[in-house]
Amino acid sequence: MPMTVGTGIGTDMHAVPTRARALEELGYDFVAIGETTANPFLPLVLVAEHTTRLNFGTSVAIAFPRVPHISANLAWDLSRYSGGRFVLGLGTQVKGHNERRFSVPWAPPGPRLRDYINCMRAIWDSWQNGTKPDYEGEYYQYKLTSPMFNPGPIEHPDIKVVISAVNPFNARLAGEVADGIAIHGFSTFKYIREVLLPAVHEGARRAGKDLKDLKISGGGFVVTGRTEEDVAVARERSRRQISFYASTRSYSKVMSTHGWDDEAAHLHRLSIEGRWDDMVPIITDDMMEEFCVIGTWDELPGKMREKYAGLNTQVGFGGEPRNPDEVAQIKELIAELKTIPAVGEV
Repeated sequence: MPMTVGTGIGTDMHAVPTRARALEELGYDFVAIGETTANPFLPLVLVAEHTTRLNFGTSVAIAFPRVPHISANLAWDLSRYSGGRFVLGLGTQVKGHNERRFSVPWAPPGPRLRDYINCMRAIWDSWQNGTKPDYEGEYYQYKLTSPMFNPGPIEHPDIKVVISAVNPFNARLAGEVADGIAIHGFSTFKYIREVLLPAVHEGARRAGKDLKDLKISGGGFVVTGRTEEDVAVARERSRRQISFYASTRSYSKVMSTHGWDDEAAHLHRLSIEGRWDDMVPIITDDMMEEFCVIGTWDELPGKMREKYAGLNTQVGFGGEPRNPDEVAQIKELIAELKTIPAVGEV
C-alpha cells in the first residue's frame, strides 16, 4: 500500500468540524484522537459528518475500561455513519493507570487484548451474518443476544483494528490478530527495526497473513517548525515528553536496546519523587537523534524519507498554516511525504 499521511485533530468539539474540513483540503489521509483528556469517540462523529474522504480513528482508545461489546458498538456505529472510514485503535495502558485511574482489575495485558479482539470480531460476525453468539474466552464472552439488541448488518463491516505497542508481545499480537500496529512515539528507529517490526512480522506469519496488508503507523517524534527557532522550541518540548516516557518501567526495553539502563533507572527514581524538571536534562541530544526526526518544514520530507522509508505505511506530520502561502507549502509537503516508499516498496 502507498504511504499515507496522518495527524491529530484535537478534542475541542466546537473546533473539530472546521478543522476536519481544513485537514481534508490540505491532503491529509487520516486524522486521529487519543484517549488522554477526553473521550476519543465523540469528536470522531463530527469528523465523519463534516468530511467525505478522510479516514479517521482512535489512536488510541484504552481497551480494558470498556468491555468488548461497548467498543464493538462504537466501532459499528462509526463505520456505518462514515461509510467504512473508521479505524479502531486500541491500547492497553499500564497497570497503574488501569487500576488507580480507570478502576479496572489488572490481568496479563497481551493475552487479555487477544481475547478482547477475538470477542469483538465474534460480536461483529453475529451482527453481520446472524451467527449464533457462542464466544467464550479466558476473560470475555459473548453468548447471549436477541433481535432487539442486534443492530443488524452494515455496508462496511470489515472494521480495521490496530494495536498500540511498545513491547514485542503486543507487536506480535498486532501482526497476528489485528490489522496493524500503531507504534508508540517512545520508540527509537533502531528499536523499531530490530525489535518491533520483526515481532509484527512473526505474528503475521503465524496467522498466515500477507505483510503488505498490515497497517504500520507511528514511531518516533517528528520535531518540526517553520524556522530553526520554532524547531528549537519543539525540540525541548519533545525532550520533556521523552523524559516522561523513559521513566516508565514498562517501556524500559526501548532504553535497554541502546544501553541506557542507568538513565532509565535514574529517570524512574526522579519521577517517583515528582522531580519532573530534573528529568529533562537526562535526555541528551544524542538520545534525541535516536528518538526523533528533527528539521524545519523545508527539511522535513528528506529527513522523514531517511527515517521512514520501507518502515511504515503511514507517517505523521502536524502543521498549522497561517496564510495562503503556508497552505500551499503544507500541501506540497504532504504530497512529498506520500512519495516516501512504504513497507514492501524498498
